[in-house]
Amino acid sequence: MIDLYTAPTPNGYKASIALEELGLPYEVHVVNLGENEQKKPEYLKINPNGRIPAIVDRDEGDFAVFESGAILIYLAEKTGRLMPSDPKGRSEVIQWLMFQMGGVGPMQGQAHVFLRYFPEKIPSAIERYQKETKRLYTVLDTRLEGHEFLAGEFSIADIANWPWVMAHEWAGVSIDDLPHLKRWMESVEARPACRRGMQIPPRAKAEDVVSMAKKMV
Repeated sequence: MIDLYTAPTPNGYKASIALEELGLPYEVHVVNLGENEQKKPEYLKINPNGRIPAIVDRDEGDFAVFESGAILIYLAEKTGRLMPSDPKGRSEVIQWLMFQMGGVGPMQGQAHVFLRYFPEKIPSAIERYQKETKRLYTVLDTRLEGHEFLAGEFSIADIANWPWVMAHEWAGVSIDDLPHLKRWMESVEARPACRRGMQIPPRAKAEDVVSMAKKMV
């Protein structure tokens, strides 16, 4: 059994989607970010960085894993699924996983902050992060022109990137001119486990998300 500590964010959905895809038994513990539950001492013992998601694998002596990308790799290696075992295939998946962790997530996250949550509107900051997010989306679109998924078969690379791209409107970034990215989004969304994972925990209303995020800025 795995304990999943999460909240309704793109990074949180990455963990729940992977668990649903892999069919692993897990128990959800919703972390209230607006109340700073992620900073409480008992949670910091699980994730010293005070972020979500995190997991505790009870079957492995209560082994804790934090950082969403590390969680995806751990679950893939634990089950032997969603990532090839050969060095080249594994590297390809990890490259696109790191692309999300080091690019899409941080840049789009800042687009969210400056467009939706920051107490003052700074047009230059909004434009910078929206443009960089769109550039990264274009990289994905180019990759997907000749590939059904990002790295061979469906993998943790797709799981990492998809919840973020699904939030493109929240970042104020259009994908109307990125047909391969749109096709991929629809293909991933057609997977029942991905749809289930995006509902764990249930998404907050937009006004609740804004209120919660403003407390954290």
